[in-house]
Amino acid sequence: MNEPLPDRLSADETSPHYNAALLEKGVGVRFKGVEKTNVEEYCISEGWVRLTVGNTRDRRGRPMTVKLKGPVEVYYRDAPDSAPEGEKA
Repeated sequence: MNEPLPDRLSADETSPHYNAALLEKGVGVRFKGVEKTNVEEYCISEGWVRLTVGNTRDRRGRPMTVKLKGPVEVYYRDAPDSAPEGEKA
């Protein structure tokens, strides 16, 4: 069985919330019920995601992001019960 996902996770290697082992397993994020593939960081308890904005970079070479608030759901992508309700076979 997979371990539970953390409340907060970041894809930025310089962040204290970065976890390479979890990211390799494949973590999926639904924000306001919509699957998001450009999530840089999320926090379930505070209800926000940080999404990358196109291919733009800041002066340090990191992706530019925007922080949006709303309900956040996370799951393992490879788990058989992770499919949305309408897509279960």
